[in-house]
Amino acid sequence: MNSPVAYHGRSRRFASHPGIDRLPSSRRAGHKWDFLPFKPFTVPASSCGFKVRVTVPANKQFVKILKAADGSVTFLSTGSFLSTGSFKHSYTNLSTGKSITETASASGRATVHADDSVTVTARGRSPFFLSPADAKRFGLPTVSILAGRLTFSFDSDGTLTSVSLRGHVLVNVCTALS
Repeated sequence: MNSPVAYHGRSRRFASHPGIDRLPSSRRAGHKWDFLPFKPFTVPASSCGFKVRVTVPANKQFVKILKAADGSVTFLSTGSFLSTGSFKHSYTNLSTGKSITETASASGRATVHADDSVTVTARGRSPFFLSPADAKRFGLPTVSILAGRLTFSFDSDGTLTSVSLRGHVLVNVCTALS
């Protein structure tokens, strides 16, 4: 998945990626891929010691929604390898103006289980955002690009319960912008 995301209860809000505001309606589930829009956002200073503006200069990210008989909903996401163009994040330190742009094209699957808990698996270059407490708990940077297989879960309240990375931190965004 280009963005590690979580369906957060009935509101369809993504819990771990602030730039992706809402999923397309699950009522449109079927065989079509829908464009997944991205809105720029600002990471609070508590994450890096300075505010970071996140924008997307290139977005060719799509999602497909599949419903299962058990009530679970699966969101499949694709990056540039299934479409023309790419998915890139630009990060800007709002204190200094220093900026970096990183390719973040990956594929993934987010499954919303019948109890509203979520499991996400992404493969490729994934942007990842954690609270300072969760970054410490899971041993990862607060703002990063991760390479490899990333799996994480949320409970039905939207609380991050697990993170597993079979890969490495490609870019620690806070360090790169310092």
